[in-house]
Amino acid sequence: MSDKIRLSAVTLDSSDAIRLAEFYADITGGTMTQFGDEWACVQSPAGRLNFQTVPGYTPPTWPDPTASSMMHLDFMVEDRDAAEARVLAAGATKYDFQPNSNQCFVYADPAGHPFCLTTWEAPTV
Repeated sequence: MSDKIRLSAVTLDSSDAIRLAEFYADITGGTMTQFGDEWACVQSPAGRLNFQTVPGYTPPTWPDPTASSMMHLDFMVEDRDAAEARVLAAGATKYDFQPNSNQCFVYADPAGHPFCLTTWEAPTV
């Protein structure tokens, strides 16, 4: 046995796990690999995303200094304009406030989770 830890997936709450999984499968070129009324998984070229239906789900608000978005996803893209067209066609909305528009654009998925399309690769240490 080993004490090695590696990230398996990220799980996002929503009011409709299937709808949100369909959105992320569409924008990432992934495939829904498992789904039910309250749970769905998407296997994408970059890894696995999970989605769960949560009764009474409340989407995060962004930007809002009094509320936390908890987390957001960053997606590396080659052409932000082309990627933007793709995510908007799939049902995302672009936020008016863009704090780092020189390197990324911020959107909300259909459940209201913020996510970024970026061309900036973080330096490795």
